[in-house]
Amino acid sequence: MNPVVVAVAAAMLLVGAALAVVRIERGPSMLDRTIALDVLTATLVAVIALEAAWHRRTDTLPILVVLSMVGFVGSVTIARFAAAEKDDDRRIKSREEVEAEDAQRRLVEEAEERATERVAELDAEPDDTTHRGEVR
Repeated sequence: MNPVVVAVAAAMLLVGAALAVVRIERGPSMLDRTIALDVLTATLVAVIALEAAWHRRTDTLPILVVLSMVGFVGSVTIARFAAAEKDDDRRIKSREEVEAEDAQRRLVEEAEERATERVAELDAEPDDTTHRGEVR
């Protein structure tokens, strides 16, 4: 392999890794940092592949596969937890807030149950609109 090609490729990978580290540090959002971390992982895989090609080694292939899988799973995991949620859902609620929500839910369920029972009672009462022997 031509040493000039390897040097140019290594220099480009170094620049890419440096820019990814800058983006990881600066952000501004969690998704920016996630993408930069994914780029850094891909750059690391490319550096290992370049080294393997330069020295004509195949024993680093499992390292490349595992590192690629870790990068993918890490990106998917961060994306899952960074999914758009309401700010209220992200906040950890206090015990009192949870108890108040449970009490409110129980009140709603009891009201629905009473309404269902009342409808059943009304359906069971004889219909006063029918007249002696007349059927509608």
